[in-house]
This record gives sequence, structure tokens and C-alpha cells, in this order.
Amino acid sequence: MDLNFKAASLKKIIVHYVGSKNNLDPLHLSQEPLVFDEETMMAIGESFLNRFNNNVEYYHFQHPSSLQFNEIYSYSKNLFEDKTLFEEISINIARHLYESSTHPKVKGGELYVCLFEGLPVEGRMYSAVGLFKTENKSLFLEVEHSSQQLLVNMKEGVELNKIDKGCLIINGKRDEGFDVLIFDNQNRGEEAQYWKEKFLNITPQKNEFHQTQHFLTLTKQYITENMDEEFGLEKTEKIELLTKSIDYFRNKESFDMDEFQQEVFQNNDEMIESFRNFGSKYIEQNDFDIAAQFDISTQAVKKQMRVYKSVLKLDRNFHIYIHGNTELIEKGIEDDGRKFYKIYYQEEE
Repeated sequence: MDLNFKAASLKKIIVHYVGSKNNLDPLHLSQEPLVFDEETMMAIGESFLNRFNNNVEYYHFQHPSSLQFNEIYSYSKNLFEDKTLFEEISINIARHLYESSTHPKVKGGELYVCLFEGLPVEGRMYSAVGLFKTENKSLFLEVEHSSQQLLVNMKEGVELNKIDKGCLIINGKRDEGFDVLIFDNQNRGEEAQYWKEKFLNITPQKNEFHQTQHFLTLTKQYITENMDEEFGLEKTEKIELLTKSIDYFRNKESFDMDEFQQEVFQNNDEMIESFRNFGSKYIEQNDFDIAAQFDISTQAVKKQMRVYKSVLKLDRNFHIYIHGNTELIEKGIEDDGRKFYKIYYQEEE
């Protein structure tokens, strides 16, 4: 999806303090929006939205019974329909976050509720609701100029480019739960799940990004964690399979399951059957389906390439990065028991 955050403008912003309910922290609610000059509003809006620049996975709201029972979905829908309810709805959102902050490790912080206008999405203009939470403060020095000397004061505040959590709800696809983008600096551990699962209750959209990312994750897990036990592969052989897998996705525009299996596993029926069995278990454990054919997301491939590193690690002395033909690498053992790799090449750069 093509987004242009720079074109959007921040129209309203209000802040509430949402403590940890589990720790009996307070909930402080503002009754009026913040008022800034145009330049400050622009700077805040750009800084908040810039945090979504590298977030290419889209989510949507969900609920087991009906979407209308998802609190943030309903609050957002009502706000899009009547923007005069901004203050009232922002208070309801803050209260819902407070009720969701029950894990003992959840930190209190400021919740900024924002209303954006003029967000271009695929050639159309949309409004959007932004929810941003700051949990960690930084110390900074404020320098004042006087006629005699410079005055320096230490203060505590939040860096605009280091907001801890964020959510952007785009006013489109209402019946499907909106298009939702998120970020969370604390994205590991049970305490981090409250933002995505308990507060927002969102799930990834099952589009080409979702399909590509999950299939590459599945494939990497199978090659690196499962094939040793079944086939006893050398490290270089696993690296070659990883390289073939990522190269397939880099060089194709669409995915075909049978074609992929034949190209990567070289018509080895035993490996193909093992891979299919592993895939069935992965799908069951992660509660989603992988299509036999789908369009490949280049953004998902670029993201996965960071973890598809073909690295041969030898003790603590050497890291060998392998980008191609593993037949040019020969493994052996000296008479005294020392292990070695012999590497053949044509040109040195």
C-alpha cells in the first residue's frame, strides 16, 4: 500500500496520563485538546507519523463475536463519523488502555490521541486516528541565553523520534476492521502483548506481505532447526538451501508451492514430503493458512533478508559469508584432529 505521511496534517491532539492499573497508578484525563502554533503542530505530526515509515505489515481489528464489540474499532468509527466527539472519545480510549494495563510490568505513561487529515493512500485522501504512548523519559539540557552568560537547566522529557508505542487507524475498509499500522519498542515478552492484543485486539491482514513473510519464516525454521535431525546436513548444505529459498523470492514476482519445492529441494521427494509435514504443523501452531500460489511482497523479502544470512561461523575466529556456490567449499580434518574448510575462487577483490 502506497502511503505519503508527509502530506498528512495533524488537526487535533490531546494527552492523558495512563498509569498501570495493576500497580494502582492513577489515570489523569484531560478535558481539552493541546493548543500549539502551526509550526509546532506540523513538527509533532511529522515526528509521530515518521515512526511508521518502516512498518509495512498491515493489521485490522477483530473480535470473536462482532467488530462492533472491539472497543478501539468502535471508538475510531464513531470519531470518523463525528469529529466533534474528539475529546469524549479520547477519554474513552484512555480508560480502555487503563483497563488493559493489568500486567505487573506494564509502565505508565502519556497517551496522545491524534486526529490526522489528508493522508494519501493509493491516490485517495483519508483521515486517520493516531494513538501514541510514551513510557520512557530522557534527561536533556535546556540552554538559555542571557546578556551576561548562558544558563543551563536539566529537564526530563520525551524525544519525539523515540515514542514507545504507536497505532495508526486509517479511515478505510470499515467493514473489514480498518487498515491499522503499529509499532512497539517493547515488542517482546508477555508485558508487550497488552498493546497489540488486549488494548487494540488486532490481527495481521492476510495479504501478500503476510503470506511471503510467514512462508519465509517457516522455510528458515525448517532448514535450520529440523533438517539436521532428519537428514544430518552439513552447515554448508543448509546455507545452500537458505540461499536457494531467498533467491527464489528475490527473482520471482509470484509464488508457486510446487515450483518452489522442486527448485529448492532439487526433486528430493523425501525432503519435499518432510517439508510439507513441517509446514502443516507450523500452520496449525500459528493458526493461519498459506496459499499454494500468491503474489510475492518485495517489502517482506527485504525484511526477511536480514535474517537469511548465510554465515559460516568457525569458533570465535572467523565468520565466512557465503553468497553462492557451496561446491567451491571443501571440508576436511587434519591428521591431528584439526578441522578445516578449503575455499576455491577465481578473483580476489
